[in-house]
Amino acid sequence: MTKSPPTSDPAALDALDRRLLTELAVDGRITNSALARRLGVAESTCLQRVRALRERGVIRGVHADIDLAAVGYPIQAVVKVRLGSHNRDHVASFHEVIAQVPGALRILHVGGEDDYLIHVAVASTQELRDLVLEHVNVHPVVRHTETQIVFEEIPGVGVL
Repeated sequence: MTKSPPTSDPAALDALDRRLLTELAVDGRITNSALARRLGVAESTCLQRVRALRERGVIRGVHADIDLAAVGYPIQAVVKVRLGSHNRDHVASFHEVIAQVPGALRILHVGGEDDYLIHVAVASTQELRDLVLEHVNVHPVVRHTETQIVFEEIPGVGVL
């Protein structure tokens, strides 16, 4: 089973760290000099703070926001999965398989009636059907799936 990365103490983030994170969340490609100017700090301070946030695991990466339809994946869906067993070995086996599902954007292991929510992007409804039948339902521990089509993705305000 995959281990969770070490977590940082939220109280250890000061006002400058939070401002850095806010700016980087808006534009992860901003140069260090532009970021330092925007925050009114020395470039060396900015560089050291960003490096420290990366080393602590607060900044996990910088990613492109890709228009999935523009690259041939116009259909998004959420596949809800319920397992028939929560035995640690069964869950670990499912994690290995589910992480390899083609088109999976994000996999959430959740509590409640469902055990997993798998956000996927595919080229067609036939591909969506095949994804569920060939990559999710085939796992012996899966008891039930339900697929919900995403009509629209609406960004939230975030936490910073």
